[in-house]
Amino acid sequence: MNIADTDIGVLLPTGTAEWGPADDPRELVAFGRYAERLTFSSLFVNDSLISPRIEALTMLAALAPVTETVTLGTAALMPFLRRPIQAAQALASIDLLSGGRLTVTVGVGFPGRFGRPLYTLSELPWERRLARLDETVALWRALWDGADAFHGEILRFDDIPPTTRPPRDGGPPIWLGGATPAALARTGRQYDGWLPYPPDPADYASGLRNVHKAATEAGRETEDITPALFASVRIDNDIESGRRALDDYARATYGMPLEELEKIQAAVTGSADQVLEHLGRGA
Repeated sequence: MNIADTDIGVLLPTGTAEWGPADDPRELVAFGRYAERLTFSSLFVNDSLISPRIEALTMLAALAPVTETVTLGTAALMPFLRRPIQAAQALASIDLLSGGRLTVTVGVGFPGRFGRPLYTLSELPWERRLARLDETVALWRALWDGADAFHGEILRFDDIPPTTRPPRDGGPPIWLGGATPAALARTGRQYDGWLPYPPDPADYASGLRNVHKAATEAGRETEDITPALFASVRIDNDIESGRRALDDYARATYGMPLEELEKIQAAVTGSADQVLEHLGRGA
């Protein structure tokens, strides 16, 4: 993979902590349209209940009819926050409104304040969360293919009424976020793409090899799995200035200082060449 030829997307600042005092949240739509004009390839939104923000699927629905070419995506959607059949309807609707430009990255949340407390709010058990995620995705795909029943180990539905069908056979591509051994194996076996956030770029190459190995063992073509990377980037010729800006961003977006964020997620600053060289270590 040539990092210089990689498509570059933008994560929209949907969290209220990222806005200025006079900012209007409707400016996020103008921000997305501006990013498209600058030829960024995709617009992504994150999904959380840890701080006030514009809800992820609502944001994508607002962007769908006013953009033309960019991919619209989640990074990452946490399906356990929503009823699974209603989520399938919402995702299919966004895909229709965008003309088939939706990509759905899913995840199960982190341990700590980013994960388990949100399951409690959703009245779902923390246990078997990975199996529940896989079954939710399988249910979505079945509904998008016209199924009227679904029988999994956790999710079971009979007499499902007709649901909204996306414009593409099989529905929008579904990627998995995460880089644990289990996530790598599951990505290779059943997901359409991989969107990790490894703090060490070297872990990306080894992780992608494991994804491809699992895909081959499952009888899948490795080319059918889209490789992607989630990273917080600040272009700044003054690295110390860049780190201060990233620290402000980390505190506003994740509620933690940069040195803590760097332990779990890629965060890079420097000149454009320095950032490119750093990210290229995982290529």
